[in-house]
Amino acid sequence: MLKLLRFLKPYSLAAAGVLVFMFLQTLSELFLPTLLADIVDTGIVNGDTGYILKVGGLMLVVALGGTLCIIGGNYLSAKVAAGFGRDLRSSLFARVESFSLQEFNRFGTASLITRSTNDINQVQMFLLMFMRMMVTSPLMLIGGIIMALSRDVELSKTIVVAIPLLAAAVTIIALKALPLFQEMQQKLDRLNLVLRENLTGIRVIRAFNRTDHEKRRYNEANRDLTSTAVRVNRIIASMLPVMMFSLNITTVAIIWYGGMRIDSGQMMVGDLMAFLQYVMLILFSLIMVSMLFVMIPRASVSVARINEVLDTVPEIKDPPQPRRAGGPGGRVEFKNVTFSYPGAEKPALSRISFSAGPGEVTAIIGGTGSGKSTLANLMLRFYDVDSGAILVDGVDVREMSQDELRQKIGYVPQKSFLFSGSVADNIRFGRRSASDAEVRHAAEAAQAADFIAGLAGGYEAEIAQGGVNISGGQKQRLAIARALVRRPEIYIFDDSFSALDFKTDARVRAALKEITAGSTVFIIAQRVSTVMDADRIIVLDGGSICGMGTHRELLESCAVYREIVLSQLAEEEIA
Repeated sequence: MLKLLRFLKPYSLAAAGVLVFMFLQTLSELFLPTLLADIVDTGIVNGDTGYILKVGGLMLVVALGGTLCIIGGNYLSAKVAAGFGRDLRSSLFARVESFSLQEFNRFGTASLITRSTNDINQVQMFLLMFMRMMVTSPLMLIGGIIMALSRDVELSKTIVVAIPLLAAAVTIIALKALPLFQEMQQKLDRLNLVLRENLTGIRVIRAFNRTDHEKRRYNEANRDLTSTAVRVNRIIASMLPVMMFSLNITTVAIIWYGGMRIDSGQMMVGDLMAFLQYVMLILFSLIMVSMLFVMIPRASVSVARINEVLDTVPEIKDPPQPRRAGGPGGRVEFKNVTFSYPGAEKPALSRISFSAGPGEVTAIIGGTGSGKSTLANLMLRFYDVDSGAILVDGVDVREMSQDELRQKIGYVPQKSFLFSGSVADNIRFGRRSASDAEVRHAAEAAQAADFIAGLAGGYEAEIAQGGVNISGGQKQRLAIARALVRRPEIYIFDDSFSALDFKTDARVRAALKEITAGSTVFIIAQRVSTVMDADRIIVLDGGSICGMGTHRELLESCAVYREIVLSQLAEEEIA
């Protein structure tokens, strides 16, 4: 928790206000029983109505002041806790946004969502309760004991037994609950994972008629979480009966023993009433502390999970003094690059060397798992190479800032992803400053203008989250338009034409020739027809380059390429 206190700094003045309000409210609580005792022992016994009205009026003023302090303290504590939660969420989101794909894979999307929502809510709720009670409870406990002693030392012996018993019960319950709270958060991660997979994969689930299986899987995760939550709540629920039993037994003991002292003339009735009130305050303060103890185990687990994210240093980060790229814009060079995914038995890419410059189209082709998309990920520096170097305009990408590197690249991913918003907003995601004319020109080049015109609202038509309200081919064309409007020095098309029919594919590539004429273009594809006209074709097999050249050169020199071609084209088409 101490590491997160830095997020409270902007709210230090409001937090101090909470302390002042809670301090004054506690003083009013401690002062009221004394006034009550004075009314009973002096006003009522002597029949002094004026005294009763005078002290009673003072009690009303004190009670009203205490009420106003509670309102002020609750308002400020809520403001501090809400601001703390907001800043913590922003900081956590910023840290997650800086993660490389390796950190994403390590934590998992479902766990990061849980940490950013549920875990922060747990810490925020604990902070709210802590601020309201951190002054009230100790001051009420200590003040109540002092005031009780001032009323009757002999009678105070009754609370000497109750307080240690309550403290021991709270401690034992908290220690038992801590590991279960940790287990519960992990099972909440699991439930979120299953739910997220079901929502995002609903088409696949229904297509394979696996709805019942997924229901059972979700119910299993749900029951697992529920059973842990029930176990925790059973432990926590035992706290209230223990405290109420102690409270009631203590009250009976005080009345019995106090009645004997009143009967013997050693104590006044008002003192007994005040003493009872102080004992109630003491035990109530212990109940408030016990509520904090209930929240501490779960909050501590959440704090540890949040700190785990905040303390994670991204493996891919900008150098202290980034170098700016010079030379011809868009030149890319791979120098003996080798890369392995974490935990992989063998490299995904081995000793890759080639160069590509502006005005050239470099196609990358190969079988599934040959490393084509990995090559694109390395160019974008989603991962860092194990050995060798990737140069962009003569500068190693590890020596450049990530912002400068990615400003140079227009990327169309293998799996097109669109954001909720209008068609124009999705295209402008490539460049926010793009004019309406540039957006339309990019859409026309991507062969998306026709279907956009058919949408209700045209370029202002709403795209649902993930683009689920349009077809796969339409999503790919919008993703291509998004990259084109950026007008970068380097284009990477990662299997971006697979959802297009051959006619649309040909028209898109023809339009791209004009727009990308002065840029370096990488086309990763499965179709031979897509890569045949490239200036350079790189053939990957098992993570290594087994051929490089033009279409005709590779037909004669590369058996792997010829096998791919023969599997897709007839002999007449090859000739």
